[in-house]
Amino acid sequence: MKRIGRLALTVCAGVCVFGVARAGLLVSEKEVQREARVEWLSMKRHVPIDQNQRLQQYAACVANSILDVIDDKHKAMDWEVVVFDDDSINASADPNGKIAVLSGIFKVADTPDQLAAVLGHEISHATLNHVMDRAKKGARNDMLVMLGSAALGVQEDLIREGATIGVELPFERSQESQADLQGLTYMAKAGFDPRGAIYLWKNMAEATKGNQPPEFLSSHPSDGTRTNAIIKAMAPALTEYNKAQAAGKHPNCTP
Repeated sequence: MKRIGRLALTVCAGVCVFGVARAGLLVSEKEVQREARVEWLSMKRHVPIDQNQRLQQYAACVANSILDVIDDKHKAMDWEVVVFDDDSINASADPNGKIAVLSGIFKVADTPDQLAAVLGHEISHATLNHVMDRAKKGARNDMLVMLGSAALGVQEDLIREGATIGVELPFERSQESQADLQGLTYMAKAGFDPRGAIYLWKNMAEATKGNQPPEFLSSHPSDGTRTNAIIKAMAPALTEYNKAQAAGKHPNCTP
């Protein structure tokens, strides 16, 4: 994990979202947004930015194509996409519309459609308010941990583990699934072939083979679970894709 201040870019075998550290028990949206701004600037100062300008332009092209089809409220956010020079397979979003793409993601997202699946997922985390929800739930979870530790006289880390497994992780899996499906709609409306999402997760499964925890102990759905959900949602996504193509939406984003 690369930790910068109180926000962390979690490097995992999949696509994640910025997580707010629970030590401060942040619950105010303004506090979370302020922390996110500080940490984004800190990340750009301390984590190497990929110097390949064509790669930066490519990621921006895909992201901007998707941002063109989201609702006006979120479209007005100060969006920014930066590719960082890191071999980890990951991308992340913060509540202010800042998207970090680690260069390792291109090992599995090797077409514009597959990158659109990644960025559509991350943009969805922001538009669905997932970062705020996680920050608030994390604060409540920490309060339960502290109260339980005092009342029961047992070690705090044991209670924290139980609270995480019983409360927090299922909540995060639900959010990841929502972001998958909303991202699928976004990419299709932008003119990217939603079938690219299936190939992305197949590539992800190959890249992370043998390195995933059991699904009930993971904050992300298993690759098989999320691929099956995407396949079930493919028919309406293809309908949106065909409409976008007929309307002349043909994103010209070159890898």
